[in-house]
Amino acid sequence: MSELRLTELEMSHAHLEKTVAELSEVVWRQQQQLDALKELFGSLKERLAAEPGLVDAGRQDKPPHY
Repeated sequence: MSELRLTELEMSHAHLEKTVAELSEVVWRQQQQLDALKELFGSLKERLAAEPGLVDAGRQDKPPHY
């Protein structure tokens, strides 16, 4: 294998490693956000279950422009 080809492969490999690390960071941040949203959703769900009068599902108000 020529020296030039080996250098190109090493550069390509380094680029791919950097890209994988960046994508891993993105996935980690998204998972943190998902965990926070799950926790918030769970607390809101519990709050609504504890106080059913907060939201009346049968009520359908028309928007103010009607």
